[in-house]
Amino acid sequence: MISSDKVFREDEKAIYKLRELYSKHGYNHYRVSKFEEYDLYAKNKSFLVSENLLTFTDTNGKLMALKPDVTLSIIKNAVASPKVAYKLYYDEHVYRTTSGGDGFREIMQTGLECIGNIDMFSQCEVIMLAQRSLMSISEDYLLDMSHMRFVEGLLENAGVASENMDEVLALMGSKNIPAIKAFCTRKGISEEYADKLSRVTSMYLPIKAALEEIAPMTEGKKMQAAYDELTEIHKVMQCYGLTDKLYLDFSVVNDMNYYDGIIFKGFVNRIPDSVLSGGRYDRLMEKFGKKTEAIGFAVYLDKLERFGTEKDGYDIDVMLVYDKDIAAEKIIEAVKLLSESGKTVRAANAPDAGVRYRQMISLGKGGMKILETND
Repeated sequence: MISSDKVFREDEKAIYKLRELYSKHGYNHYRVSKFEEYDLYAKNKSFLVSENLLTFTDTNGKLMALKPDVTLSIIKNAVASPKVAYKLYYDEHVYRTTSGGDGFREIMQTGLECIGNIDMFSQCEVIMLAQRSLMSISEDYLLDMSHMRFVEGLLENAGVASENMDEVLALMGSKNIPAIKAFCTRKGISEEYADKLSRVTSMYLPIKAALEEIAPMTEGKKMQAAYDELTEIHKVMQCYGLTDKLYLDFSVVNDMNYYDGIIFKGFVNRIPDSVLSGGRYDRLMEKFGKKTEAIGFAVYLDKLERFGTEKDGYDIDVMLVYDKDIAAEKIIEAVKLLSESGKTVRAANAPDAGVRYRQMISLGKGGMKILETND
């Protein structure tokens, strides 16, 4: 019997693992429409991973868009109360361009949202589920976390004008320390705060060590409140036993028009970009006129498409090449014999150059013979 590990792609396997994980913790499955009115996305383009939209005109004349994001649709349509935490997860197709710019793609995305009254437990449960989501993909993972209010407080204390904050956030996001120092010199920001901004931007430490590092530079109500929240998160995550792969990285930043608390990105070894992204987006809820809090994350399953095949580089175990005069019954018998030993087999009367195989075996009148082994 062939293992399901050989049949399903990594992104397909991940969907089932994540469904089980989220359901186990009481999150309900949520379905959204494949499309929304264009204005929903056009007004929030900076929130989207890709600003390009695939649009069409509906029969009633309205301009519609195939959804490039799930969170916006959930916020628009979900009914939530500020008194309780409404917990849901999704696995949906989204439609957007990739970083390579090779046109629009249909991409499976999964994730979860917690909307309503977000207390410390609910927030840490989401962080825990983000880590366990990464763990279900690979044990070799890291979750990098930041806090937008800590960064915002630091920028305000340094005297960075509101109209310049996006510029500084972009420099922090790219860890461009020379450009940050040049900005501070140009804007007359003191060397003390130029140094603090540089230290915070370049810092990358496990959460416990990071809290010790930033404690001396924490000042003002906004930074202190953020620091206290990060300290509490550390304590709770210790209860889960999930602090060794939780890092503070203040170069993880995002649009302050949407995010105003913790934000995070998840990485697994052998994939160069983040496969998970999320955080608190209370300000986005406000933009929709909803007086509730919210936190969530998405797992970008398209990043996992080649993850499994890269482990050994093979599409199949055996390329079985049979002579043209071999009876079909003999070919079936050979395929059955190989398959029963757990191997994946492609039988053909000539090798397929586009298929990567561990072994090539010939089937002739004299039986089977190994022609090539690539292990």
